[in-house]
Amino acid sequence: MTATLLDLGRRPYREAWALQRTLHAAVAAGARDETWIVVEHDPVITLGRSAKARHLHLSREALAVRGVDCCDVERGGDVTYHGPGQVVVYPIRRLERFREIVPLVTALEAATIEACSHFGVRAERWSAHRGVYVGNDQICAIGLAVHKMTSMHGIALNASTRLDYDCLITPCGISERGITSLSRETGRHISFDDAKPALLRALAQTFSLEFVPSSGAAPMPEAAIA
Repeated sequence: MTATLLDLGRRPYREAWALQRTLHAAVAAGARDETWIVVEHDPVITLGRSAKARHLHLSREALAVRGVDCCDVERGGDVTYHGPGQVVVYPIRRLERFREIVPLVTALEAATIEACSHFGVRAERWSAHRGVYVGNDQICAIGLAVHKMTSMHGIALNASTRLDYDCLITPCGISERGITSLSRETGRHISFDDAKPALLRALAQTFSLEFVPSSGAAPMPEAAIA
């Protein structure tokens, strides 16, 4: 099975978010095939439907002064940081049944665990909270939205991400665990460009997909540029 892959490089979060919504509408309506986005974001904090105000440690104004955007989004989960050195993947795919949602999340975790193993990092799930962890630290956050039986949002794997963002938020609302990255775990610099192909290969294998790169520039809706 093939799926379109849009590699956006580095883009501000709001641009990719607007593109997600445009593509989601098309996939949900059957006007476009399954599409996956891979992207690296400028610093941004996203607050999901379950986000709690106390998990945002600074005001939105203070974050803006630091160059960190802040967005309330439709995915599940709490508060999450995205930034340079983090591989973000958004699967926009049609599901046949509601019971496929949990297996989708489980498969995304499995692919991330496989990608980590490529770098010699032993990662695992944690039964109390979705995501991927190395020991007591989260290395990949997962948060999806499913509307009209079509998924959006996705996963964020820390490759060489700065790990001091826990001073800005309580990552995913989990105060009892820390955060880590491939670079920290391996003791060497693992860049976005290093981690991206490993994660995409693992996703393709896990989902039995062949990613077909989109020809030409990714379509950006007018709302993304405003």
